[in-house]
Amino acid sequence: MTDVKGKPCIICVAITGSLPTKANNPAVPITVSEQVESTHEAFEAGATIAHCHVRDDEGKPTSDPERFARLKEGLEKHCPGMIVQLSTGGRSGAGQARGGMLSLRPDMASLSVGSNNFPTRVYENPPDLVDWLASEMLNYGVKPEVEAFDLSHILKAKEMQQKGQLAGTPYVQFVMGVKNAMPADRDVFDYYIRTVERLFGKDAPWCAAGIGPAQIILNDWSVSSGGHARTGLEDNVRLDRDRLAPSNAALVARVVDLCQKYERPVADWRQARQILGLAAPR
Repeated sequence: MTDVKGKPCIICVAITGSLPTKANNPAVPITVSEQVESTHEAFEAGATIAHCHVRDDEGKPTSDPERFARLKEGLEKHCPGMIVQLSTGGRSGAGQARGGMLSLRPDMASLSVGSNNFPTRVYENPPDLVDWLASEMLNYGVKPEVEAFDLSHILKAKEMQQKGQLAGTPYVQFVMGVKNAMPADRDVFDYYIRTVERLFGKDAPWCAAGIGPAQIILNDWSVSSGGHARTGLEDNVRLDRDRLAPSNAALVARVVDLCQKYERPVADWRQARQILGLAAPR
């Protein structure tokens, strides 16, 4: 295994998502003010990327640009320097509505480049929509985080880079543990890393996210393998089978502990921006 000691680790906190509710865990932040407060705690705990969804007045997922604007403004005020990453995911809207917030020019946005199965539905990302979202990100200077639910999505990211649809070195996130999609499989995980290094270079940054009980497993694999880690209440609402996570910050603290275990410093926001090729805060 590559020696990872001393290599800064970026921690991304996915604060809300589209599915978790307060019935699942009272700590899930729903309103914009709750999201800002929860993110601030996670930022102080060590997270430097906030992966953001917004909800409507009934707590249901939405792609409403006005709500994203208020959340972005609050995060920039209370978490100065933190990287704001807005979701263009398919649970929050349909078609081009999924990218309606890109004109806000966040630092980053998620980009799913292919379709796959979810627990009860198909997560549809048709090629024309993927191309449009990528073009909007280029137009507004937004760095994509390529969400790879399947090996083909990493290869698609390479194709898009070669076509000029993705600027610079793509930042790929491996998503594992979604029911009916890719499980948390160590051999597959290791092959994902080799694929990213082969296609984008040995120094290409990558991240991984585990869903539910796979979260802490993927955190450990990522930190120990030299990658970056995603955690947060979007993906997992528990500390273990018997305990709910009291906050997003508590889940971030677990990753910080892993960084200490593997002798990796937690990247501050300046280091995170440098690693990802992002400009200073706007």
